[in-house]
Amino acid sequence: MIPRYSDHAANERTFLAWVRTAIALMAFGFVIERFDLFLRYVAASLAGQQKFAPHGGAFADVAGLAFIVLGITIIVIAGWRFVQTAKDIDSDNEVAGPGVRFDLALSGMLGLLGAALFLYLSHAVLPLI
Repeated sequence: MIPRYSDHAANERTFLAWVRTAIALMAFGFVIERFDLFLRYVAASLAGQQKFAPHGGAFADVAGLAFIVLGITIIVIAGWRFVQTAKDIDSDNEVAGPGVRFDLALSGMLGLLGAALFLYLSHAVLPLI
């Protein structure tokens, strides 16, 4: 049996959870980037009804790429944390935890990106009064 197997298994499950989250973020970024094509199609079909505010898709491209870059960054950091935690588990010395700064920073960035996407879609779907 592997020494401290349950700790290593928990470390691996955490790593895989971060990787799944990162893949979901990258897929969401791809969808956001391609969503502008749908908005252009809807704008063309609703052009006479004035229910749709046409706009440029530069923001959608930047937001989509930001989610993709964020996903890649999460995978890199998760890999680094996985290796560090595995070394810490095998060490006989007591080691302090990594803290919550990264987790809070990630939550803040996702919140800001979500708010920016909300504003983008609200201006895209609702005409400015």
